[in-house]
Formats: sequence, structure tokens, C-alpha cells
Amino acid sequence: MSRQFGQSADPGLPWCHVTTPTTATPTAPTSGRGSHVGLATAALVLGGFSIGTTEFVSMGLLPQIATTLDISIPTAGHIISAYALGVVIGAPVLAVLFAKYPRKGLLLGLMAVFTIGNAASALADSYPAMIGARLLAGFPHGAFFGVGALVAAGMVEPARRGRQIGRMMYGIPAANVIGVPVTTWLGQNIGWRSAYWTVAALGILTFALVAAYVPRSPGNPEATGRRELSALSSPTLWLSILAGSLGFGGMFAMYSYIAPTITDVTGLHESAVPTYLLVYGLGGLIGAEIAGRLSEWSIRKSVVLGFALMALALAAFSWLSPWHLPGMAVFFCSALVASILVVNLQMQLMHDAGDAETLGAALNHSALNIANALGAWLGGIVIALGYGYRAPSLVGAGMALVGILILLAYRQLDRRRANPLR
Repeated sequence: MSRQFGQSADPGLPWCHVTTPTTATPTAPTSGRGSHVGLATAALVLGGFSIGTTEFVSMGLLPQIATTLDISIPTAGHIISAYALGVVIGAPVLAVLFAKYPRKGLLLGLMAVFTIGNAASALADSYPAMIGARLLAGFPHGAFFGVGALVAAGMVEPARRGRQIGRMMYGIPAANVIGVPVTTWLGQNIGWRSAYWTVAALGILTFALVAAYVPRSPGNPEATGRRELSALSSPTLWLSILAGSLGFGGMFAMYSYIAPTITDVTGLHESAVPTYLLVYGLGGLIGAEIAGRLSEWSIRKSVVLGFALMALALAAFSWLSPWHLPGMAVFFCSALVASILVVNLQMQLMHDAGDAETLGAALNHSALNIANALGAWLGGIVIALGYGYRAPSLVGAGMALVGILILLAYRQLDRRRANPLR
């Protein structure tokens, strides 16, 4: 069986098409009370919105959390790393173990764990308790997006599956536009615990909407742990993960410490932080639209271009962050470039995963959250060493350049394959 990237043989792989006949037939969701596509899509988007909000809101509230838990801001950055670690572990483990399970039931279970993890975050009264709560909250992240993408694609005809997955993924940039600024404002004015209680409430609402409107969707009966894990034998897949983990980590090195950067470097009041986060979210929304157009040109070149622009944007932010409007403009651009990378790295990984559809759909989120943990950790190190809050952006620029070097090695291996990435 030969595969050509850009065509589809399965609702979960909108960019991978089988060019020879196959007996496998995608299973359509069961119709009925929960088959309304618009409401079902809205439920999945709300889930992504909830996850995107909790992933990024901690970054805007680090000073308040550090004060309450009596720890330093660099140490508080470890709660960001703990959430990311939960995603890294949860995405592949759940993808392998539950690939053949009914997808609607799996979505409900994932959202239940997510809600419990965020409620535990709101209740945490010590550094270890907070670390454990964030680890639990991150566990369902990658699997929800992976399974949700498969469910979303299965609700529409083949010609619309790529667009439908794109809509489902709008939850994260929407969270950066609305969810993160609003919960950050709540956290600053009512107390940081209110932000996590808000996310837990969103998790409950998502659970209810998924239960009511998402159609029943069986798992893949042909999926086995061995087949899903077979994708891990691909060296190009590991290079894609490495490029995403190291290269994209540069963005998190800067973003993780944006709140103290705005107050200590730019010299603004903490009330300006939600505005910066709103600007970041708008950049992400625009970038997501541009990413789709760039992927039609070349996925491989789009990723390389994305890392190059990321390095430039981060270096510029380190230089311009003392000035309000120039710094905000570069911050906007970094978000735009980040979305281009997220979308095209997702497509690259799904290409590399081949038949392991569930694992491939989830691995991008593992890679990006390794980036989250690594970026926050390295950014915290240079701050702790006394280099100030402008230094993490320079570290991030270097990480983005490392991503380009990894992609050069990827290209050398990929061009030897029968279906190289375009």
C-alpha cells in the first residue's frame, strides 16, 4: 500500500490518502439525537477552548501563584512544566491503549479527568499539591485533541474533513483571545484560584455538551497497540518530534515569563498582561488561517520558514520589550508564527505516522508540550542566573535555530522515502 501525503483514506487522516484500493471503510458516527454537526462541533471547540485556557493561564498568573505558595517565580514556572509533562505522557499512552475504544465515551472520560485536575489546581495549598494537580490536568490534553479530530472528521463528508478538523482546532487560539485574558483578569482581581475554578466549570459544560450532541463514534477495530507503536520505528517521525520539542520550545521560553517581563522590563502595571495575552490570541487566529494556505504551498518549507521567523521574532522581542507598542507588535508576530508552526508540524507528524492514526493525531501535542516544559525550564534557568527577563527570548531564538538544523537532517532522510513530504 502506497501513501501520498495530501489525500485521504480515513476520517482521521485528512492529509494522507491511499492511492491503491483498500477494503477498510471509515465508520460513520451513529446518527440520532446527538448527530447535529454544528452543536457537536461547538462541543469539541469548547473542549479545546477549555484546554487552551488552562494551558496558558498559569503563565499570566505566576507572580500571584508564587506569592501564595511561598516560592520564587522561576520555581513557580515548574507548574507549567508539570502540565506539559502530563500532556507528553498522556497523549501517546492513551492513544495506544484506547485506539479501538468508542471515541465519544473516551472524550467524556478525558473531560472528566480534565475537570478534576483543574478543580484540584484551584484547591492546591502547597507546591507539591499544585505540581500533582497540573500533571493530572494535562494528562487528557493531547488525547482529547487527537480523538476529537477523528470524531470531527467523521461527522462530515470526505471533501470537508480537513476544514472540519481545522474548526475543531480553533479552540486554542480562541482561548488565547478570550479565555486566557478573562481568566487572567479574574485571577488578578479575585484570586488566582478563580481562574482554575472557571476552567473546571468549562470542563463540566463541555462534558454535558459532548454527552448531548456529539454522535456515537466507534473506535478503530483494526487498531492494536503494536500497530500504533509501529510508527515509532520511523526515524523521520522522531526527528519531527525533536524539531517540535526543541525548536518550538523557544516560544515557551519567552511566553512562560511574559507577565514579569511586562511588569519588570516594559514597566507596565500587571493589568496590562491580559491585553498582551489578547494580542497574542489574535495573532494566533490570523496565523492559523495563514498556516493552511502555506501548507498548500509546502508543508516542509512552511516549517523551516516558521522556525526562521520564530528565531527572528524572539530576538526582536528581547530587544524591543522595554518599549510598549514595539514589544507588543513583535509579541503579536510571534503568535502568528507559532500558529503556522503548530498546524504544519501537525501535518508533518501525521505524514510520518502512517497507519497509526490515533498516535499520529496525538503526538504533535506531546512534542509541543515537551517544548512547553523545556522552554519554561531553560527560561527559568537564565532568570535564576541573574540575566533578567529579556534573556529567555534570546534562549528561545537559539532553540528555534536548532529546530532548523534538525529539519535539515529530516530532509536528508525523508527524500529517500517513496512518499517524501512535499
